[in-house]
Amino acid sequence: MTEFTLPKQKKIRYTAAHILQTEEWGELKSAFGWYAVRAQTGTLSVQILFRKLPLGLTIAYIPKPPTRIFRKNVKLGEEADRVCKENKAIFLKVEPDEWEADDQLDYQLDGWRIGNPIQPPRTIIVDLRGTEDEILARMKQKTRYNIRLAGRKGVTVRAWDDIAAFHEMMQTTGGRDGFGVHSREYYQRAYDLFQPKGMAELLVAEYEGKPLAALMVFISGNRAWYMYGASNNEERNRMPTYLIQWEAMRWAKERGAELYDLYGVPDHDEEYLEKHFTGTQRNEGLWGVYRFKRGFGGEVKRAAQALDRVYKPLLYALYRTVKR
Repeated sequence: MTEFTLPKQKKIRYTAAHILQTEEWGELKSAFGWYAVRAQTGTLSVQILFRKLPLGLTIAYIPKPPTRIFRKNVKLGEEADRVCKENKAIFLKVEPDEWEADDQLDYQLDGWRIGNPIQPPRTIIVDLRGTEDEILARMKQKTRYNIRLAGRKGVTVRAWDDIAAFHEMMQTTGGRDGFGVHSREYYQRAYDLFQPKGMAELLVAEYEGKPLAALMVFISGNRAWYMYGASNNEERNRMPTYLIQWEAMRWAKERGAELYDLYGVPDHDEEYLEKHFTGTQRNEGLWGVYRFKRGFGGEVKRAAQALDRVYKPLLYALYRTVKR
């Protein structure tokens, strides 16, 4: 197959807020230790998550705000400040919905500190524009081969709703690859909030009726996110993870997504990643994840710097010390 590259086009404009700014996400987090408050001025708004601390204090978090609050949208920033102070926040963590190259926020603004990210700082974005053949052609040859091999070896993909089985598979994957796993209730709540509204789908890859891999994909506007994925230890030579990822991209594209976020790779620049991902010691954990995700032909991107807006400096310093 001929390698295909999209001609340079204007930067894609996001047609809706990041999935982490949706009311559904606020409701999800509110069921697991946070509560959500929306700050609004005119037609602009931002969702702030709060987690309670002792003595009536809180920490505040704005994941992926759709507007540049505190700079271009000063009034919205002032309203966010008011809401945070009203809720006795020690500090507000902001992770902009921007890429590092686009980040123009002045770090010298009073009250800001460089913060640690909560979301994966580096990821791979797959462009879903063009035909399916064109998207496949932008992938690595081995990835295309594995997608087709899975089909030839009898793997099929369908929508699924067995959250208990999905959670069990997530635990298997987390134990194998060394990452944390949410509770079954968390995945169930996420599914119940997003899937009926067409904002998410749980897919399963099977062989002869046996689940081999599964993932949950989310969509908001023209962007989609692969946030949770798992696979069993059996029948891995049938390449179910490749086919299910492709089917998730097809699902997203059919619903208007132009960008597909593979959501998390090791936090190194692309040159370092390409130089060091090979080797037996790099096969597991996030390095194994990078080996897999790089094959889908996306672009390595790094999120803009996470920032902490500090309201109570002494308590903030104590909090940072305890969290180290």
